[in-house]
Amino acid sequence: MAKISLIVNGNPVTANVDPRTLLVQFLRENLRLTGTHVGCDTSQCGACVVHVDGKAVKSCTTLAVMADGHEVRTIEGLAADGAPLHPMQEAFREHHGLQCGFCTPGMIMTAIDIVHRKGNELDDHTIREELEGNLCRCTGYQNIVASISAGAKAMAKSDLA
Repeated sequence: MAKISLIVNGNPVTANVDPRTLLVQFLRENLRLTGTHVGCDTSQCGACVVHVDGKAVKSCTTLAVMADGHEVRTIEGLAADGAPLHPMQEAFREHHGLQCGFCTPGMIMTAIDIVHRKGNELDDHTIREELEGNLCRCTGYQNIVASISAGAKAMAKSDLA
């Protein structure tokens, strides 16, 4: 067993884990943060995207021990209970950027990362290229792209960004 200490959604966490434990398993099974989904287990679909030290990572191919000493943010950490949604979450709701919802947490976490890297004025081509590692089997992506574009603009006006 390996002892790890990290910050998850602003809360300090210490645990003993098998060194082979994936970050997605640790988040879902140990911490019961089930918003991060397991889709493909091969880093292809993006359903498991979380932020580690502010950068998007696929938690299905990241070991929990690799997060030791780092800060992890999951979809649950974007808006506190009872607080307004993060601007990107609100944009996905408002612009119908989801259907079944399975890919949505990873899409939103990726979208926020795109905004942090590329800025608040995103064209459709850039958004589509940046979403290459995130798959949705329900939509035609048009509403996802529209949601990200609107969310990026809203993040510019928000202190939750």
